[in-house]
Amino acid sequence: MHLNPYGEYAVLLAASLAHEWPADRAGIVARARKFGMTVEFPEAEDDHRRVREVIDEWLTVVDAADARDRARLLNLHMAAATAYPRLTDHDEEGWHLHYRDDDATSLPHVLSAVISVGTALHLTTRGMQRLARCAAGATPGDPCTAVVVDVTRNGRQRYCSVRCANRAAVRRHRERAAVA
Repeated sequence: MHLNPYGEYAVLLAASLAHEWPADRAGIVARARKFGMTVEFPEAEDDHRRVREVIDEWLTVVDAADARDRARLLNLHMAAATAYPRLTDHDEEGWHLHYRDDDATSLPHVLSAVISVGTALHLTTRGMQRLARCAAGATPGDPCTAVVVDVTRNGRQRYCSVRCANRAAVRRHRERAAVA
C-alpha cells in the first residue's frame, strides 16, 4: 500500500518549512524527503526563492480570518497549481495520485500543488479550524509565530509545542495569582 503524500504529510511539510526555512534548495529537498516525498526535479537557479514564495502564499491560508476566506484563498492556490487528479506509478513508488500535469516538474510548482491539495484535504477531513498560528503568540510580547497543524483526535491542539503550552499555562497561573 502506498501512502499518498497529500493531506497531513503535505501540511506538516509546509508548516515545517514555514517554521524553519532551509538555507538552500538541498535543504528543501531533504525536508520534503523527510516528510515522505521523493523529489527528483530538474534544478533551477530560482527554486529556493520560488519555494519560499509558495510557503508565504500558503501562510495567507493559515492566517485567513475565517473558514470562508480560508477556502477562497485555498481555491485560488489550487487553481493556480493543480490539475485533474491522475494515477501514476513512477520511481517504483506504487500507484498513487498526482494533482499536477505530467509536464509540471519544477520543484516550486510540485510543492505548490502538493501543499495546496494537502491543505484542502486536511481541512475538509479534519475541520477548517485545524490549521492556525500557535496560541502562545496571541499574547502580546510572546514571539511564537509557528504554525499548528492539528492532527489530534479531539481537534484541540492550540500550541506548537509543549514549551509554548507550558509558557502559556504559567502566564495564566501568574495572572490568576496576581488577581487573588
